[in-house]
Amino acid sequence: MIRDNRFVISRKPYAIDLSTVTGSQQPRGDLHAFSGSANAVWYRRKDGVTRACIGTLMLFSHYLPEPLDLEDPQAILSAKLDGRYGGDCHGRWDGTGYWGAERPEVQEQHLAILRPMLTACPTTPAGYDGWWTFS
Repeated sequence: MIRDNRFVISRKPYAIDLSTVTGSQQPRGDLHAFSGSANAVWYRRKDGVTRACIGTLMLFSHYLPEPLDLEDPQAILSAKLDGRYGGDCHGRWDGTGYWGAERPEVQEQHLAILRPMLTACPTTPAGYDGWWTFS
């Protein structure tokens, strides 16, 4: 992934909670495979409407030349990771409607992040590091 200070929605950037970056790795011949995840937020636009999203980002690569430092979230994110699946959205706010969790307490947690995020687009919420894009 690549970290960029500029927000460009067409690059499909993510703001990531670095404290949630986890994963494991195993040797794969002369290379290394990594599989992990992180909590993230992001913006997407559909039909001219910007939406704030919250969910999980799957992180993986099957062909890393060196093992990753699993104690350093930025080292993990800076590796050449595969982003073909994008984020797994758990909640989404478009300014008028919420889609996502059915449990009211989870909805409240999501909206506490998503409402101010959408209002101040394209800022990153407190506790998140952005903007990360897959290369």
